[in-house]
Amino acid sequence: MKKLNYIDLFAGAGGLSEGFIKAGFMPIAHVEMNKDACDTLRTRTCYHWLKENNKTNIYYDYLKNDIKVKEDFWAKVPSNLIKSVINKEISKETLPDIFKLIDNELENRNVDLIIGGPPCQAYSVAGRARDPKGMKEDPRNFLYKYYVEFLERYRPNMFVFENVPGIFSANNGEYLDKIFKAIKSAGYNLSLPPNKYKVLNAKNFNVLQDRKRVIIIGWKKELDFVYPEFDEVEPRFEVLKDLFSDLKPLKNGQGTLNAVGYYKRPTEYLKSTGIRNGLDFVTQHIARPNNENDLEIYRIAVDEWNEGRRLNYSNLPPRLIKHNNVKSFTNRFQVVNGNGVAHTVVAHIAMDGHYYIHPDKTQNRSITVREAARIQSFPDDYFFEGSRTAALKQIGNAVPPLMAQKIAEKIKSMLAAL
Repeated sequence: MKKLNYIDLFAGAGGLSEGFIKAGFMPIAHVEMNKDACDTLRTRTCYHWLKENNKTNIYYDYLKNDIKVKEDFWAKVPSNLIKSVINKEISKETLPDIFKLIDNELENRNVDLIIGGPPCQAYSVAGRARDPKGMKEDPRNFLYKYYVEFLERYRPNMFVFENVPGIFSANNGEYLDKIFKAIKSAGYNLSLPPNKYKVLNAKNFNVLQDRKRVIIIGWKKELDFVYPEFDEVEPRFEVLKDLFSDLKPLKNGQGTLNAVGYYKRPTEYLKSTGIRNGLDFVTQHIARPNNENDLEIYRIAVDEWNEGRRLNYSNLPPRLIKHNNVKSFTNRFQVVNGNGVAHTVVAHIAMDGHYYIHPDKTQNRSITVREAARIQSFPDDYFFEGSRTAALKQIGNAVPPLMAQKIAEKIKSMLAAL
C-alpha cells in the first residue's frame, strides 16, 4: 500500500508535519517563509531519510558537531529532498514559482492531503489587543485565500486547517465566515460538530501543555465523511517530575546548544511518548542569561506560585519595577506549572523568558530551548537551526507533534476507507 502524501503550507519548524510523518504520511513539500524554520525542516527531512535508510549515525554525527556545516550534512541525502523545502512567502507574486516547484516534486502524482494554517497572530486575541487597529488591516488576515488556491490546484481528498481559537472572534467572526465560504466554493465540505466548531486542547493528547487550537478538517464534496471523534484523555503526568527531571540542572546563562549527556534515566512519560527516543545525549539544553533584578523577581514569582498565587508585577517592591506600565500585562512574569501541565508556549518566549520561569527555585532561570521543545512534545533528537532566539521562536509557533500525530491517525483511517 502506497504511503499517503501531503503538502504542508505555512509549515513553520515542522511540528504538524512531524506528527503526520509519525503516522505514516509522506511529505511532498513544505512551504515556509522563515529561513531558520526552513533550515530546521531541511535538517529534519534529512533525519527521516537517513532513518529510513539505516544511516542515522550520520545524523547523530551532525548533532554531536562531528559534521560542523549544515550544508555538508544536507549533502548526505538526495538533493530533491532539500529542494522540497520551499523557502518563500506565500503571496500572489510567489504562487506561480511555488506551484512549479511542487509540480516538479509531484511528478504527476495526486495529492492526498494539504495541511497547515496561516500565521495566527492576526487572529489571536493577544495580537488584536496589542494592535491599535485590532489587526483589521493586517494582510495575514487574508492568507487563507492562498490556502484555498492550493486546494483548487491540487484537489486533495482532504485538508487540515489549523489556527488559534481567536479566529472565531476576529472581526466578529467575519474572517471565519469568509474562510468557510471560500473552502466550500472550492468544492469542499466541512462537517462541524453541533457547537459549530471544534477546539482541541493539546493537554488532552498527552502533551504537557494547556494549548487550545482550532482544527478545521474538510474533504471533497463527493466524499461521505464526518468530523472525526478524538480520544481525548485527561493529563496524568507532571512537568517537573515527568518531563524535566532527566535534564541536567542549570543556572541562568548555563548550558550549550551542543550535545550533552542526560542527568537521569528516562521517565515513563518520556519513553512512552518517544520524547526520549534512544539517544544517550541531548542538544540545545541552554538557558538565557539574566540580570540580578530579573533573578530576584524570578525567586519571588516562584515563592508566590508555591503559595498558590501568581505574581502581580505591580505588587513588586518599587526598586524591582523597571516598566512604567504597571496597570496592564501585570502577569508578565509567570512560572511554569511544575506539578501539572504548562501554560501555552508562544513565540514571545524568544524575546525574554519572564513568562516561562522554571518551577525549581534552586535553578532560578527561565526554561531552556530543550525544555520548551519538550513542553511542545518535540522528540529530543529534533534539532532547531539558527540561534537560541530563533529556535525558541520556532518552538513557540509550532503545533505539538504528539497532538498532530493523533489528528493524522484519524485522517489516515478516513482516507484508507477510499
